[in-house]
Amino acid sequence: MPISREIINIQVGQAGNQVGEAFWQMLLAEHGMDNSGTYTGTDPLQLQRAGTYFTEVTGTSGTATRFVPRSVQVDLEAGVCNKLRSGVLGSLFRPDTYLTSESGAGNNWAKGYYTEGAELVDSILDIVRRQAEGCDALQGFQILHSLGGGTGAGLGSLMLSKLREEFPDRMMATFSILPSPKVSETVVEPYNAMLSVHQLVDSSDLTICIDNEALYDICTRTLKIPAPNFENLNDLIARVMCGVSTSLRFPGQLNGDLRKLGMNLIPFPRLHFLMPSYAPFYDPKAKHFEKNSVPELTKALFDRKNLLVACDPRFGRYLTAATIFRGDISSREAEVAVHDLQLKNSQHFVEWIPDNVSVSLVSVPPVGQTQSATALSNSTAIQELFTRTLESFSAMFKRKAFLHWYTGEGMDIMEFSEAENNTRDLISEYQQYQEATVEEEEFGEEEEAAEEQ
Repeated sequence: MPISREIINIQVGQAGNQVGEAFWQMLLAEHGMDNSGTYTGTDPLQLQRAGTYFTEVTGTSGTATRFVPRSVQVDLEAGVCNKLRSGVLGSLFRPDTYLTSESGAGNNWAKGYYTEGAELVDSILDIVRRQAEGCDALQGFQILHSLGGGTGAGLGSLMLSKLREEFPDRMMATFSILPSPKVSETVVEPYNAMLSVHQLVDSSDLTICIDNEALYDICTRTLKIPAPNFENLNDLIARVMCGVSTSLRFPGQLNGDLRKLGMNLIPFPRLHFLMPSYAPFYDPKAKHFEKNSVPELTKALFDRKNLLVACDPRFGRYLTAATIFRGDISSREAEVAVHDLQLKNSQHFVEWIPDNVSVSLVSVPPVGQTQSATALSNSTAIQELFTRTLESFSAMFKRKAFLHWYTGEGMDIMEFSEAENNTRDLISEYQQYQEATVEEEEFGEEEEAAEEQ
């Protein structure tokens, strides 16, 4: 197997582990492996770069080769991990990569970051180090977590800052599930989310934002599932994760890696929150009537209905975007479709970053589809998401509601104020670049020149 640049996956908390399970199942199917990691496929492309996420283990006494995920499963209560162990993927993960404690984080960010989580973090880092030592060229980490609970948000943030210290030159990508505007799981979600965003701004390189409400909408409106459950939602997230990582896992015309992705998408280090979209989504019953042309796929990627976060891109402007097409699609077709879309909607793209939409192509389609497309967009519209959380946060924080649960774990109230200010700054940065135009900059340069004279 040729050298792949490896990624270590870390799934934290209930949401992280449930999404992780869906992701690994889809990954196994795409690489032609069964649930125990044994290769059963026929296409040599499937194994060419499988080493990105899997370690190849040759069995003793001539037994078959197995592929073991390079992954760590962490939770502060054992329930979800036990379910993983006893479920269909029970024999897939290495037994020493599960880490749980008995206490739980009780939806409290401070427990995940300062008390319960802090006790586990060294053991987690040991497992990560062992995984990293087996790598030839580690490109980075991906963390799956939700920002509303205690473990995913608190311990997830702590893991991120520890990994940042230990592996400062590796890429940190997170798939972060944000609180939804209408669907709230717990009353302290805005606190946990704000404290996490505060950490993500500094510690992460790429944060792919997802929220349950957008997923619900896709399930009910487009896929016609009357009462979606978490399995349906996780399936959508897994599709996008597989789409984003396609160019890392299969040989394509542009061999991407996390660093190239970041290089093209992040114009300013703090503005690394990305909106994922996927196409085609359609009602399974209507499958036989669907024929997606490349321009249609491209148009769908920039349509609100296909976004996995509840915000409207028409209210912002795209700084950058990366499109990843899968299936039998010619590069000319894809380039032309993307170029046309930009011309038609030029007011939605900032003009001071020319050619700001990158295109990559991979010939291997997803399982059960002939072609698909995924996009990651860096749009100023994402400030809507932070503004929403900030409003709920401020309403409670003003009255110091529920704070004793956090200060009781040794947290300082100052951290809440810092998180609030940091998010306000982030929102105004997005707003500033949304309003920036080319003329403004030329005017600024003229002024500078005049001052120098």
